[in-house]
Amino acid sequence: MKPERTVEIRIEDLHKSFDEHPVLQGIDLTVQRSDLLAIVGGSGCGKTVLLKHILRQLTPDRGRVLVADHARPDQALVDLATLTEEEMDELRLHWAVVFQRNALFSGSVFENIALWFREVKGMSDAEVRPIAIEVLESVGFTDVQRLLEKDRDELSGGMAKRVAVARALSMDPALMFYDEPTTGLDPVHAAQIHRLIHDTHHRLSRSGEPRTTVIITHDKDLLHRLEPRIVMLHEGRIFFDGSFSEFEQSDSPIIRPYFDVMPILHERHPDAASGWTIPGME
Repeated sequence: MKPERTVEIRIEDLHKSFDEHPVLQGIDLTVQRSDLLAIVGGSGCGKTVLLKHILRQLTPDRGRVLVADHARPDQALVDLATLTEEEMDELRLHWAVVFQRNALFSGSVFENIALWFREVKGMSDAEVRPIAIEVLESVGFTDVQRLLEKDRDELSGGMAKRVAVARALSMDPALMFYDEPTTGLDPVHAAQIHRLIHDTHHRLSRSGEPRTTVIITHDKDLLHRLEPRIVMLHEGRIFFDGSFSEFEQSDSPIIRPYFDVMPILHERHPDAASGWTIPGME
């Protein structure tokens, strides 16, 4: 018998409405440590709202979100609603998020990677530089010394996405979130990001622990390449939870039309009202 895996995220009876319009209507979901999970579903089904609850950017109307606290020796689950902002900051030290628009700060590539280490770890630039070089090389960059001095605005969309992944990886997170990581990228750059997500997920943390990955996506090619566990939302509830092969082969009148239209949804550029803008990260 296989040993039971540790729970990384547990969502219980999660409800959320906006102006009396129900978006989430009783989500129950358990994410195990080392899961590679893709959350899919049509526009407006609640994918981003669900992710914002996991990040505690939104508060549930009803239900709970519990996440493993990697700062505790037993890494016990904690109810996000019970934590102070200081406790949330400690919890988030073990998370990383790659946003739709990459959310790179203005300034150089090095400044983007170094800021977290300066502000949170109190490290000097000399201490950060080898970490920055290592993570940029790990996502496939060459001539890294020159890249470190490049300004954010000099980067192509594909380069900026890779820098965003490198920045996230530099924090050595236990839990990685991706919000539509390949939207707006051409097929070549999208394939690079697919490989990055795969390699990053399967790379153990510096402490030797497996990583957990949660992806919000409409990218059918990403699903084909990574074959993650699929959770599909429909009308505010979990309609499907299973393997990619089961999802792909399903003849469900809900899944089949969505699966066929995924490439069209994926081609749409991120909505300016998606709610992911963070002050200082525009």
